[in-house]
Amino acid sequence: MRLFCLLWMPLFYLFWLSLSSGRTGAGSGGIWALLLGSIVALVQFFLGSFIEPGGFGVSRWISAGIDIVGLPAVLPLVVCLLLMPFGAAASAADFTNFALLWLIPGAAIRTIDWIAHKDPLLLVLVPLLWTAVAVGIPFFIQLMAQSIAQRKPLLIIPTLSGILALPCMATTTYWTFFAHKSFQGFVLFTITMLPLLTAIGYGYYQGGVRKGE
Repeated sequence: MRLFCLLWMPLFYLFWLSLSSGRTGAGSGGIWALLLGSIVALVQFFLGSFIEPGGFGVSRWISAGIDIVGLPAVLPLVVCLLLMPFGAAASAADFTNFALLWLIPGAAIRTIDWIAHKDPLLLVLVPLLWTAVAVGIPFFIQLMAQSIAQRKPLLIIPTLSGILALPCMATTTYWTFFAHKSFQGFVLFTITMLPLLTAIGYGYYQGGVRKGE
């Protein structure tokens, strides 16, 4: 499990780059992603949890959203947005690359913290949920941009809803498994992973189109 937590993010990043052949990685923003991701992960490692959870209730869900699942996956996307004027990102693909690179040192440092727990939710589920958010939100952003460009306003609402709902879905998935509600957890996990799987399929399709050209 610790090897999965340690290696999943860099291996998935390489896999993602193979889907986007013909496009560059995170470019100059990649250095910022690795640096800032390392700093944020180290700060949290030494400071510990910002929210102390209690039991299985709302405080546990909030703690999962801020300390474990939601915010750690969304933060690199927000930072990338702020760094856009400095060339960190020019497209939704750059957002994905930036977020995945940011999460590589974060996963490595979290492995050191979580290894004592030997908890598959932390060492296996959380990296998968991070990936779903890091890839899914930029995919929704790409769909929204296409909807605006093609003047299809009715598609803007569902894509915006997906952007807002995905971190909450990922957090709820972790919380549900933690509360030992396995069936509900698997259902939510499947829904949470759908944007990621769709983005991978779209990447394969785009790669085939480019090769056909």
